[in-house]
Amino acid sequence: MNTEVSINLQDTQWQFEYVDHDRNIARAIVYDESGQFYFVRAERDDDFGKATLIETAGGGVEDGEDLLTAIQRELKEELGVQVEVVCKIGVVSDYYNLIHRHNINNYFLCKVESFGKKNLTQDEIDCFHLSTLKLSYEEAIQEYEDRANTRLGKLVANRELPILHRAKEIIDISF
Repeated sequence: MNTEVSINLQDTQWQFEYVDHDRNIARAIVYDESGQFYFVRAERDDDFGKATLIETAGGGVEDGEDLLTAIQRELKEELGVQVEVVCKIGVVSDYYNLIHRHNINNYFLCKVESFGKKNLTQDEIDCFHLSTLKLSYEEAIQEYEDRANTRLGKLVANRELPILHRAKEIIDISF
Protein backbone atom coordinates (compact mmCIF):
# COMPACT_ATOMS: atom_id res chain seq x y z
CA MET A 1 0.00 0.00 0.00
CA ASN A 2 2.66 2.52 1.00
CA THR A 3 5.66 3.14 -1.20
CA GLU A 4 8.18 5.29 0.63
CA VAL A 5 9.06 8.60 -0.95
CA SER A 6 12.70 9.48 -1.55
CA ILE A 7 13.43 13.13 -2.39
CA ASN A 8 16.79 14.85 -2.83
CA LEU A 9 16.80 18.65 -2.67
CA GLN A 10 19.49 21.28 -2.95
CA ASP A 11 19.57 24.59 -1.10
CA THR A 12 18.61 27.16 -3.73
CA GLN A 13 18.71 30.10 -1.31
CA TRP A 14 22.32 30.22 -0.11
CA GLN A 15 25.51 29.49 -2.00
CA PHE A 16 27.08 26.09 -1.43
CA GLU A 17 30.55 26.14 0.11
CA TYR A 18 30.94 22.79 1.85
CA VAL A 19 29.15 20.34 4.13
CA ASP A 20 30.76 19.64 7.48
CA HIS A 21 28.06 17.53 9.12
CA ASP A 22 24.99 15.38 8.55
CA ARG A 23 21.96 15.55 10.84
CA ASN A 24 19.64 12.56 11.09
CA ILE A 25 16.15 13.92 11.79
CA ALA A 26 12.82 12.27 12.67
CA ARG A 27 9.75 14.29 11.58
CA ALA A 28 6.03 13.57 11.42
CA ILE A 29 2.84 14.52 9.71
CA VAL A 30 0.47 14.29 12.69
CA TYR A 31 -3.29 14.04 12.27
CA ASP A 32 -6.34 13.27 14.40
CA GLU A 33 -9.56 11.32 13.90
CA SER A 34 -11.35 14.42 12.58
CA GLY A 35 -8.75 14.89 9.83
CA GLN A 36 -7.01 17.90 11.38
CA PHE A 37 -3.22 18.19 11.10
CA TYR A 38 -0.77 19.43 13.75
CA PHE A 39 2.32 21.47 12.99
CA VAL A 40 4.81 23.67 14.80
CA ARG A 41 4.98 27.40 14.18
CA ALA A 42 8.41 28.92 14.76
CA GLU A 43 9.16 32.62 14.92
CA ARG A 44 12.86 33.10 14.37
CA ASP A 45 15.36 35.87 14.01
CA ASP A 46 18.78 34.31 13.56
CA ASP A 47 21.48 33.65 10.95
CA PHE A 48 18.74 32.54 8.52
CA GLY A 49 16.96 35.90 8.91
CA LYS A 50 13.67 36.93 10.44
CA ALA A 51 10.85 34.52 9.61
CA THR A 52 7.68 32.92 10.87
CA LEU A 53 7.50 29.34 9.65
CA ILE A 54 5.24 26.33 9.65
CA GLU A 55 7.08 23.03 10.08
CA THR A 56 6.41 19.43 10.95
CA ALA A 57 7.19 18.49 14.53
CA GLY A 58 10.42 16.60 14.93
CA GLY A 59 14.10 16.96 15.50
CA GLY A 60 17.48 15.36 15.72
CA VAL A 61 17.88 11.69 16.48
CA GLU A 62 20.00 11.30 19.61
CA ASP A 63 23.00 8.96 19.86
CA GLY A 64 21.84 5.38 20.35
CA GLU A 65 18.20 6.26 19.57
CA ASP A 66 16.21 4.56 16.81
CA LEU A 67 13.89 6.55 14.53
CA LEU A 68 10.65 5.33 16.13
CA THR A 69 11.83 6.24 19.62
CA ALA A 70 13.02 9.62 18.33
CA ILE A 71 9.71 10.48 16.67
CA GLN A 72 7.70 9.50 19.74
CA ARG A 73 9.99 11.63 21.95
CA GLU A 74 9.98 14.63 19.62
CA LEU A 75 6.18 14.64 19.25
CA LYS A 76 5.73 14.45 23.01
CA GLU A 77 8.19 17.32 23.51
CA GLU A 78 6.97 19.67 20.77
CA LEU A 79 3.23 18.91 20.52
CA GLY A 80 2.51 17.12 23.80
CA VAL A 81 1.00 14.16 21.97
CA GLN A 82 1.16 10.40 22.23
CA VAL A 83 0.75 8.91 18.76
CA GLU A 84 0.32 5.72 16.82
CA VAL A 85 3.00 5.58 14.13
CA VAL A 86 0.97 4.59 11.06
CA CYS A 87 3.84 4.24 8.58
CA LYS A 88 7.06 5.76 7.33
CA ILE A 89 6.31 8.21 4.53
CA GLY A 90 9.88 8.45 3.32
CA VAL A 91 13.12 10.39 3.41
CA VAL A 92 13.94 13.88 2.22
CA SER A 93 17.61 14.71 1.89
CA ASP A 94 18.20 18.46 1.89
CA TYR A 95 20.86 21.00 2.73
CA TYR A 96 21.23 24.16 4.77
CA ASN A 97 24.21 25.68 2.97
CA LEU A 98 24.33 28.63 5.39
CA ILE A 99 25.31 26.31 8.26
CA HIS A 100 27.08 23.71 6.10
CA ARG A 101 24.64 20.95 7.05
CA HIS A 102 23.12 18.00 5.21
CA ASN A 103 19.73 16.98 6.67
CA ILE A 104 18.40 13.43 6.41
CA ASN A 105 14.71 13.96 7.23
CA ASN A 106 12.89 10.70 8.03
CA TYR A 107 9.14 11.38 7.80
CA PHE A 108 6.42 9.36 9.52
CA LEU A 109 2.64 9.51 9.40
CA CYS A 110 1.32 9.54 12.97
CA LYS A 111 -2.21 9.54 14.38
CA VAL A 112 -2.94 11.28 17.69
CA GLU A 113 -3.86 8.93 20.54
CA SER A 114 -3.86 11.49 23.36
CA PHE A 115 -2.75 14.99 24.30
CA GLY A 116 -0.61 15.90 27.28
CA LYS A 117 1.95 18.45 28.35
CA LYS A 118 4.66 19.71 26.00
CA ASN A 119 8.29 19.58 27.09
CA LEU A 120 9.97 22.34 25.06
CA THR A 121 13.62 23.25 25.51
CA GLN A 122 14.51 26.76 26.66
CA ASP A 123 15.82 27.53 23.14
CA GLU A 124 12.52 26.37 21.60
CA ILE A 125 10.67 28.73 23.96
CA ASP A 126 13.01 31.75 23.94
CA CYS A 127 14.63 31.66 20.49
CA PHE A 128 12.03 29.97 18.28
CA HIS A 129 8.80 30.80 20.18
CA LEU A 130 7.37 27.40 19.20
CA SER A 131 3.61 27.03 19.20
CA THR A 132 1.19 24.42 17.87
CA LEU A 133 -0.90 24.90 14.74
CA LYS A 134 -4.03 22.78 14.19
CA LEU A 135 -5.04 23.06 10.54
CA SER A 136 -7.09 21.37 7.87
CA TYR A 137 -5.15 19.96 4.93
CA GLU A 138 -6.10 22.95 2.77
CA GLU A 139 -5.17 25.44 5.50
CA ALA A 140 -1.78 23.73 5.94
CA ILE A 141 -1.03 23.95 2.20
CA GLN A 142 -1.94 27.64 2.26
CA GLU A 143 0.18 28.27 5.37
CA TYR A 144 3.25 26.65 3.75
CA GLU A 145 2.71 28.71 0.60
CA ASP A 146 2.25 31.93 2.60
CA ARG A 147 5.39 31.26 4.68
CA ALA A 148 7.55 30.57 1.60
CA ASN A 149 8.13 34.34 1.34
CA THR A 150 11.50 34.06 3.12
CA ARG A 151 14.61 32.16 2.08
CA LEU A 152 14.27 29.62 4.90
CA GLY A 153 10.51 29.41 4.35
CA LYS A 154 11.15 28.38 0.73
CA LEU A 155 13.51 25.60 1.82
CA VAL A 156 11.04 24.28 4.41
CA ALA A 157 8.07 24.41 1.99
CA ASN A 158 10.07 22.64 -0.75
CA ARG A 159 10.92 19.87 1.73
CA GLU A 160 7.55 19.46 3.43
CA LEU A 161 4.80 20.08 0.87
CA PRO A 162 5.51 16.88 -1.12
CA ILE A 163 5.46 14.91 2.16
CA LEU A 164 2.17 16.50 3.24
CA HIS A 165 0.64 15.64 -0.16
CA ARG A 166 1.81 12.03 0.14
CA ALA A 167 0.49 11.80 3.72
CA LYS A 168 -2.95 12.96 2.54
CA GLU A 169 -2.92 10.30 -0.20
CA ILE A 170 -2.11 7.60 2.36
CA ILE A 171 -4.86 8.80 4.71
CA ASP A 172 -7.41 8.97 1.88
CA ILE A 173 -6.54 5.45 0.65
CA SER A 174 -6.77 4.05 4.19
CA PHE A 175 -10.26 5.37 4.90
